Amino acid sequence: MKRFLILTALLPFAVFAQPINTMNNPNQQGYQIPSQQRMQTQMQSQQIQQKGMLNQQLKTQTQVQQQHLQTQMNNNTQRVQQGQVREQPLPNTNGGMLNGGTVQDSGQQHMLPQRQNGDMLNNSQR
Repeated sequence: MKRFLILTALLPFAVFAQPINTMNNPNQQGYQIPSQQRMQTQMQSQQIQQKGMLNQQLKTQTQVQQQHLQTQMNNNTQRVQQGQVREQPLPNTNGGMLNGGTVQDSGQQHMLPQRQNGDMLNNSQR
């Protein structure tokens, strides 16, 4: 009887005791040590941060490459347009190499006069 009285006297204090954590019981299957759980959570958050940083770097790198390619395309377009304005192809009236004629036959004018054998010796005549 004495034990029963002591037990009933201590019963109200049992309410203040910590409840048993059934989720993290070392005797249950799947138990994880709290420190390992914290470390795993930290590592997962670091991985998420690193993934975000890598995605941002990839976006930035892609944008830089696209800008560089666009600049190259603009420069090349500009060069082609300027080249078309400056360098107009000359008309080929005599057929060129396809004609089969020699330079003398084709009627082309030369900047230098045609030389003949002995011209260098007879400089005084010119």
